Amino acid sequence: MESISKYINRIARCSVLYRSVRLTPLGLNGHQHSYILLICQKPGLSQEELANQIYVNKSSVTRQLVALEKAGFITRKPAFHDRRCLRVYPTDKAFQTLPVIEQVLQDWNDLLCRGFSGNQKTELTRVLQLLMERSDLEIQSLKSAAEQSPAAH
Repeated sequence: MESISKYINRIARCSVLYRSVRLTPLGLNGHQHSYILLICQKPGLSQEELANQIYVNKSSVTRQLVALEKAGFITRKPAFHDRRCLRVYPTDKAFQTLPVIEQVLQDWNDLLCRGFSGNQKTELTRVLQLLMERSDLEIQSLKSAAEQSPAAH
């Protein structure tokens, strides 16, 4: 059997390229849409919370947030309880881009599912959700094991 990951990874890379082309006129790259969506949904998240929810390392989050802040999409403010912890907030510019980002994502989904019946889309979504849940559980398990190991302390 061929690797499922091969296909998922290829689709993910194509998706980034598609978003890059479509979002560049807004001043965004193909990875930054997830930051904008999450920050607009949950203003005040910490950089660490963003890293955990987007499944990227903290240094990647920092680099993307610096770029988004320079471009005027977000602001970062020290947390009241811990000045070292930066909370991230969307600007009006971020909220204004939301409809365009959502349309780009919808267009990509429509392109991927062109010709699929309603049942096929439903089944594909169900299977992908199952794969996502399994991968989430495994990552959480690995993180817990790493935190428990003596080397982590």
